[in-house]
Amino acid sequence: MRMGTHVRDLAEATPVTRDRYIDLLRVLSLGTVVLGHWLMAAVTTDGVGNLLAVVPELQLLTWVLQVMPVFFFVGGFSHALSYRSLLRRSPEDSTGSVYPSFLRARLQRLLRPTMVFVLVWGVAALVVQLLGGGGGLTGVTLRLVTQPLWFIGIYLAMVAFTPALLKLHDRLGWGAFAALAGAAATVDLLRFAAGVPYVEFLNFAFVWLAVHQLGFLRADGRIRRPALLAGTGLVAAVALVALGPYPLSMVGMPGEKISNMAPPTLALLGHGLWLVGAVELLRAPGSRLVAVPRVWRAVVAANGVAMTAFLWHLTAMLGVYGTMLALGLPLPEPATGAWWAQAPVRMTVAAAVTAVLVAAFRTFERPARVAAPSRGSGGAGAVAAIGVTLALLGVLGLSMVGYAGLLEGHTALLIAVHVSAPAAVAMALGGWLLVERAGR
Repeated sequence: MRMGTHVRDLAEATPVTRDRYIDLLRVLSLGTVVLGHWLMAAVTTDGVGNLLAVVPELQLLTWVLQVMPVFFFVGGFSHALSYRSLLRRSPEDSTGSVYPSFLRARLQRLLRPTMVFVLVWGVAALVVQLLGGGGGLTGVTLRLVTQPLWFIGIYLAMVAFTPALLKLHDRLGWGAFAALAGAAATVDLLRFAAGVPYVEFLNFAFVWLAVHQLGFLRADGRIRRPALLAGTGLVAAVALVALGPYPLSMVGMPGEKISNMAPPTLALLGHGLWLVGAVELLRAPGSRLVAVPRVWRAVVAANGVAMTAFLWHLTAMLGVYGTMLALGLPLPEPATGAWWAQAPVRMTVAAAVTAVLVAAFRTFERPARVAAPSRGSGGAGAVAAIGVTLALLGVLGLSMVGYAGLLEGHTALLIAVHVSAPAAVAMALGGWLLVERAGR
């Protein structure tokens, strides 16, 4: 079946009850991240820098363009609906079989394209370094292309914790969000006021899971005053940055002592509240827009390849820069007039290369049909939990260590353990296979 026909059929078959605005937010949030990465890359013959470090005034733009909280908010909404749907379809007293089925259903379109990306780049990195390459921009590329995988790791944790946190939400509602936000605040207090070492890493869970919890509230129609939510988040973020130790940028900056992103801070949680409130305020016009058939078809098409595009967009961008260097084309100094004039051309070419890569790998983003859960061994849930934990650790580890120095045994510190790229790949691949097995 041709792609256009497939998309048109899916668009026309969309139930009237589907919240199309959520699908629009998913596409726009990932698209904004991709465009932001392309724009922020400040590549010179000396290496790859960050435009926000070259022009610090532009860091204020991250208060609008750092939209990863919106994607995690959308994830919470979708996970709540998916898990509840499986519970309704499951036989009586068989909730133990729902968890592995839920994991497999939610992670197919995430882990399958991710594993393909990991394996393709792993083979390429091995070949390049066996041939004596790996220096210059090639070495930087081998280190950078895996960095966005941190997002996959965090998302895996959100899926894994959905059943437990959804129960907490059903019992406490906004209280569950408040508990996670309070935990995030406590972590920052211990970090900055008491100097407790390593405690800050707990906010990888507390901050992002709090944003994810807002998606549960959205699914139940409990975000009734989005203006208040946006205003509270914005005031909190501004106050924390102005009066506390938090930096202005809502994305990580090279060489900074404190980052709002890695690990996440209470300021980033305030930023997430502001963004969620803002997109909820735009819900009515956004819903009208996505109700237009042509727009909805575009959203359906983009959602079908969004994860593949996200995984490969840095490959495309660095490939464009590498080709320019190889051909001896001019590479202006970042933030100069010539650099800005060249930016639309670079980004257009990067988009074209990404489209080619999407065409090559999009088939791995098409999940198989997941049957309703049936009575089975409770051991499947344990296997699924082990699998998602291994996949999470492997993906996070690979995002930190990259593929540079593969033959030298280069490692990075992951939760007090040094992990190499081969070990990270083995964990990610083994975890994925366990999740697939448990959900069958």
